[in-house]
Order: sequence, then structure tokens, then C-alpha cells
Amino acid sequence: MTPSSLERTLTELDHIRLVNLLQRQDAAARLPTGPGPIGELLDAAQVVPSRAVAPDVVTMYSQLLLRDPKTDARSQLTLCYPADAEPAQGFVSVLSPVGRALLGLRVGETARWTTPDGRSHAAEIVALLFQPEASGDYTL
Repeated sequence: MTPSSLERTLTELDHIRLVNLLQRQDAAARLPTGPGPIGELLDAAQVVPSRAVAPDVVTMYSQLLLRDPKTDARSQLTLCYPADAEPAQGFVSVLSPVGRALLGLRVGETARWTTPDGRSHAAEIVALLFQPEASGDYTL
């Protein structure tokens, strides 16, 4: 499967917050930036009510266990909004290449992304250690 062929599922709340975030960024930049990669993801994703999202879908503030298919190394991260990003502590912005690649995927799928320096990376989602919606939190 290619990255573009992976179906993405977003909660209504995550979708609304991300659309608003992009609108604020565009207004702050005062430049017509166009949809960009995250905008394209938002346009193409299946949007579901927070209470209806499957427990194996990566949503905002999900904690993930990832596996590098080349080295078999495992890592843990939490997908967050840019204001909460602290990559050294494992909090990765949804607007980063890896964050965009993970949002809306399911356990067992492989995210693929390219870093700003042009290097390609991949990571299999091994497990969701925490998903707010699965824990009954529909407002995080």
C-alpha cells in the first residue's frame, strides 16, 4: 500500500481543531499557503464522531508504540498539537512529517514520511498505548 492509499479516519473534534489551526496559521502568515499535506489529509479523511472512532485508530494525544521495519527498534511517542510539541520527550506535532504520517492510521499499518532533509522513514504502528476516546475522553 502506498501512503496515499491508506484510508485515514479522524474524529470530528480532531478535524475541526486541525482545520481551525490551519486557518489561524494561514491568517498569521498572511500568505495564501494552499492546502498542503495536512490540508489534503483533512480533505480526504473519513470523519467520524469521537464516540464512534475505533480504538485502534491514531487520534490526537494518542500514545503509540512504533517499530522501525529496517532495524526493528521500537519507540514511543504521543501525537500532539504544535503548542505541546516536545520531541525530546516524545511529544510530536501533528504538523511534523511523522505526525502527519501517523494521524488517522490504524494499529498494524505502516506510516511513511520524508524529513525536511529528504530522508525517507517508515514506522509500523505496533500498539496504541493510550487513545483518549477509548478511555472515554472525548474532549482532550
